[in-house]
Amino acid sequence: MPTNYIPFRETGYFSKFICDYLEERPELADFYNRFPSKENFETQIKEKQSSYKASHRKILVETLKDQYSNSDISDLTKHNIQSLASDDTFTVTTGHQLNLFTGPLYFLYKIISAIKLSNDLSKTYPEYNFVPVYWMASEDHDFDEINYFNYKGKKLQWNSNQTGAVGQFSTEGLDEVFEVVSAEFGQGKKADQLKHWFKEAYLGHTNLADATRYLANALFGEYGLVIIDADNSELKRLFIQQMEAELLDETAYNNVSKTNLDLERLNLKIQVNPREINLFYIKNGIRERIINEEGIFSVMNTDMRWTESELKASLQNNPECFSPNVILRPLYQEVILPNLCYIGGGGEMIYWLQLKSNFEANRVTFPMLLLRNSVLVKTQKQSDKLRKLGIVDKDLFLKRNTFINKRVRIISNIEIDFSEQIKHLENQFEALHGVAEETDKSFLGAVKAQEVKQIKGLKHLEKRLLKAQKRKLKDQIERCTELQEQLFPSQSLQERNLNFSELYLEYGEELIPELFKTLEPLKGKFTVLTI
Repeated sequence: MPTNYIPFRETGYFSKFICDYLEERPELADFYNRFPSKENFETQIKEKQSSYKASHRKILVETLKDQYSNSDISDLTKHNIQSLASDDTFTVTTGHQLNLFTGPLYFLYKIISAIKLSNDLSKTYPEYNFVPVYWMASEDHDFDEINYFNYKGKKLQWNSNQTGAVGQFSTEGLDEVFEVVSAEFGQGKKADQLKHWFKEAYLGHTNLADATRYLANALFGEYGLVIIDADNSELKRLFIQQMEAELLDETAYNNVSKTNLDLERLNLKIQVNPREINLFYIKNGIRERIINEEGIFSVMNTDMRWTESELKASLQNNPECFSPNVILRPLYQEVILPNLCYIGGGGEMIYWLQLKSNFEANRVTFPMLLLRNSVLVKTQKQSDKLRKLGIVDKDLFLKRNTFINKRVRIISNIEIDFSEQIKHLENQFEALHGVAEETDKSFLGAVKAQEVKQIKGLKHLEKRLLKAQKRKLKDQIERCTELQEQLFPSQSLQERNLNFSELYLEYGEELIPELFKTLEPLKGKFTVLTI
C-alpha cells in the first residue's frame, strides 16, 4: 500500500487562503481560536469543559438514543452515545449534506478524518473520551445539490417536487432510481452489497434523514461513529437563548459584517454574507426567511406575522420551527455538542473563520478548525503504468495542457526548450543597449523593438516545434492523458467527482479499512494512495 504525501499548495487545487491557514500565517491568527495541533487540544478541552452546559448532556444523550431507536448499532456506537453523558467526553465533528448515496467521494474522507482524530486523541489524552460525530445537514433546502451522484461519467438522479428542509423529504420515488442504480452496478458480490445498502437506506426508510443515517451507520457504525440530526425540538430548545438574540438584536449580522470587512482587507473572498436575521421558519414543506419590518416579524412568502411578544412565545412553544442558516448553524452545533474540533473542506474553513466574533458575542467556545483529508486513490495497475511512463504523482496534478507539454518535452528525442537561446539573445541585446547608450540614445527604442521581435519569434518557433512533436508523439501522449483523466475525471479532483461505489466495486470490503490505515488528519498534506 504505497503512500505519498504532497503539500496542498503544490497541488494547485487549493486556495491561497487555505494554504496560508495550514502554514499558520500570522495575519489569520485573529480569526480562529487555536490551530489544530495535538498539543493544543489540552487547552481546548479545558476551555470547552468550563463553558459547555452540563445540563445539555442529558438531553443530547436522550435525543440520540431516540434517533437510533429503530437502528441496528454497534456496541462501540452505543458506548459512545452513553459516554456523552460524562463531563470528560468530547466530540470531534464533521458535517455534510444528505447527498444521494453519499454524493462525492470526500464524504468518506470527512468522516474517516473525524474517527481517526478521535482515536488519536484517545491515545494522547487517555483520561478523556472522544466521540466522532457526523452532523447531518438535514435542514438544508438546496435539493438540486444533493439529488444525484456520479457513476462512471453518468449522473444518477432523483427527481422530486418536494420543498422545505431536505431531511424531511419523503423517499417516495427512489424505487425508480434503485432500478437504474441496480442496472448500472451490475452483478457480483460487491455490486450486490452496494445495491443492498441503497435499497435498505432509501426504500426501507420514509424520509431522507433516516435513510442517510442508515447508510452512514452501515459504512461507519463499527468504528463508533455517532450520527446526529439536529432538526429536533429538544435540541433546538437548548438554542432558544441564542435564537432570541438573533431575532431581536441581529447579533450575527453586526458581528460577522465587521469580520468580513477585516477579511476583505486581507484580499480574502467572502464565502457567505449575513442577513439581519439568520433564521428560517420550517414547517410542512415551508423553509422561508424570517424578516423584521418596523417591529413586525414575518415569514417571507407566507401570511405568518408576529409582534415581538408573539414571536418570543412562538419560539418558546415551537423551537423546532426555527432553523439556523449557514451563518448560525455552526453556533447551534457548538451549543448543543461538547465539541472540540470541526473538520471540513476548504470552503467551510473560510466561512467558519468569518464567525469567531459571533461566537464571542454569544459566549460560546470557538472550535478548532481542521481541513479534512484529501486523497487520490490509484489501483496497482494504474500505478505500474505511471511508473513505466515515468510520470510522478506531482505531475498528475498539473492542468491538462501543462501536463501534455511537460510530457512531450520529457519523451521527445529533441530539445524543445529555447530558454537557453532566449537568455543568450537577451545578453546580446543587453550589450547593444550599452552601445546605443554611448552612441545615440535615439536608437534605444529601435534596439528594444528588435529584441522583443526576436524573442517573440523564438517563442513562436518553440511553440511550433512543440506542436509538431505532439503530433509525432500522439499515441504516447494519449496513453498519458488517458491515465490522468482516469485519476482526475473531467480535470477535477477524483474526490469531488467520483462516488464511493466506483472504488467499492474495485476494492470491496478492503476500501474503508485501507483508508483508515492511511489517513492522518493532522498531517496537513494531500494523500496519494495505491491500493
